Amino acid sequence: MDYPAPSPLQQLLIDALAVVAADASDQTAWVDRHEVVVDEIALNFDDVFRMLEIPIEQRQIDESVGDALREIDTLFMIMSGQGNSDRWTRSALSSDKGWNQARRLARHVLIELTGRWDHPLPDIQVIR
Repeated sequence: MDYPAPSPLQQLLIDALAVVAADASDQTAWVDRHEVVVDEIALNFDDVFRMLEIPIEQRQIDESVGDALREIDTLFMIMSGQGNSDRWTRSALSSDKGWNQARRLARHVLIELTGRWDHPLPDIQVIR
């Protein structure tokens, strides 16, 4: 099946999901390479998800994709907050059930959008 070239917003989504979908070892390497904390994986997703809220509500995005994106967002919100700092560590990427669920959902969305889940992890620019 041929997939159309992604729009700039879709490419941002693909890049954000690629990091969420990546194996824990690749996520850890990405965090290390960019010298950011694990939270940046979710924050990067959140930035793009907020831009997609209206298209999702207006059903301009496939319903199953929108549902999975909302589920990832909800999952990251549940994982956040006081008492959950252990879920935002390098070791949690491979052991936490929430990260495993987010990874599964992100892979589902990437397959729906592009036909595959394993995309190169994007470079990011960190302003310090």
